[in-house]
Amino acid sequence: MKEANWIPMVYLSVVIPVKDEEGNVEPLAAEISLALSHLKGRWECIWVDDGSTDGTLSALKSLARDPRHIFISLDGNYGQSAALFAGFEHARGFLIATLDADGQNDPADLPSLISEIESGEVDMVIGARERRMDSFSRLISSKIANSFRSMIIGDGIKDAGCAVRVFRRECLEDIQPFKGIHRFLPTLAIAKGWRVKEMPVNHRPRLHGHTKYGINNRLWVGLADTFAVRWMQKRMVNFKIREISHFN
Repeated sequence: MKEANWIPMVYLSVVIPVKDEEGNVEPLAAEISLALSHLKGRWECIWVDDGSTDGTLSALKSLARDPRHIFISLDGNYGQSAALFAGFEHARGFLIATLDADGQNDPADLPSLISEIESGEVDMVIGARERRMDSFSRLISSKIANSFRSMIIGDGIKDAGCAVRVFRRECLEDIQPFKGIHRFLPTLAIAKGWRVKEMPVNHRPRLHGHTKYGINNRLWVGLADTFAVRWMQKRMVNFKIREISHFN
């Protein structure tokens, strides 16, 4: 007989932070279900409502009729990083994937990223948007931020702002969340010795809602965070145990 706290095996957990995306929830959920319909193992999609003030939470409750779609509702607006890590804490998957909730990421890209992980050659695969469907101001701020972080951090990541990622859950071990960490997950994974690869992914125009990011709340904060991550890179200690005796 199974123990009371037994948790069924899940192969993939998709974690999506959500803030005021009422019009995008249902169509994105349908695309995710279609994209993962041939996945070899069980999957779940964890939607984390980050203090939405529209009908997003009601839309997520409607989704939950499908047990593969799970929602978490935070008691306020804590930001994308906090919402992601709230989802990570409840994810049961061997692999974890992330997407934005605005519909600009294409769930159809997930199977190819999953296959790359399954090859055994990499531990984290992140998307690189080849043809951005964003406003001019967002494109400029992103270009500045990526150029600056490349100069300071030197991790080789071309599109750090792309939310499409698939990685082994072990990549999150010992990573402490902080505001803005979602932009630096690949950087910290590399610093810990995990193998990270970028792959081209599709990017689509936003059909519903409005972007929450601009130069004032993304560019300047991101530039400041870059120095903090650079400090962590230089101070991070990675060690391997060569031999250990048995404990009595």
